[in-house]
Amino acid sequence: MRPKKIRTLVKPVTKAWRLATLLILGFAFWVWSWSMPAQAATRITPKLEEQVLQILRDHPDVIMQSVEAYQQKQGDQLRQVQQAFVQTLKTNPKIVIAESPTTGAAESKVVLVEFSDFQCPYCAQAHKTLKQFMAKHQGEVTLVYKHLPLVQAHPQAMPAAKAAWAASQQGKFWEYQDALFTQQDKLGEQFYVATAKSLNLDLDKFESDRNSEAAQAAIQKDIELAQVLGVGGTPFFVMNDETFAGAVQLTDFENVLGRVSKVS
Repeated sequence: MRPKKIRTLVKPVTKAWRLATLLILGFAFWVWSWSMPAQAATRITPKLEEQVLQILRDHPDVIMQSVEAYQQKQGDQLRQVQQAFVQTLKTNPKIVIAESPTTGAAESKVVLVEFSDFQCPYCAQAHKTLKQFMAKHQGEVTLVYKHLPLVQAHPQAMPAAKAAWAASQQGKFWEYQDALFTQQDKLGEQFYVATAKSLNLDLDKFESDRNSEAAQAAIQKDIELAQVLGVGGTPFFVMNDETFAGAVQLTDFENVLGRVSKVS
């Protein structure tokens, strides 16, 4: 009975895809005729235009089915990528960590990856909670920071990320990122330099590093990883094989740690 059921399901989907293909091709020609009317005038006829419009009128369900099928395919691919990521995080965390700043346990079975934005208010809240969590579990958990500046919403997110990256080149990332999160209302050029001074950084090197192509490349690498994983906002966390997001509470971190520790 199962193979028969599968065949009956496949048939209408195939028909939907064929109709959708015709619709999309016809619609593409139609759009092209609007964008390049002189060149397309001899190719796009009123009859073809009417046929495309008629398909749109007669088969709106085909469009929805095509969109749903596409979304399903994209969702399946995203889940596969996420599963591969968490598997790598568990079996060979150094690949995931790469050159990112780390703190906590030098060698641990529990790795917590944080994707964050220095101008995001929810990230600042999560930062307070994460400090409490890491103070308690320094010997158990390795915390990894990944940059995810949401530049469209936060104009200081990228400059702050570059400043933090520059501080990391002098071994002061965690002190610098703490200043950024705890004094979020001061983000700006004067604050970045003042913070570097307060941490006794070499200012010439700091300025050179934060304005370098290397800083941009390192941050872009983190952004691309987040995009591949389908991370839509900040803060976003991956602890071994569990993902969670938002201004999470201390109990949330503790509960996740308890679950992943049992299977580590």
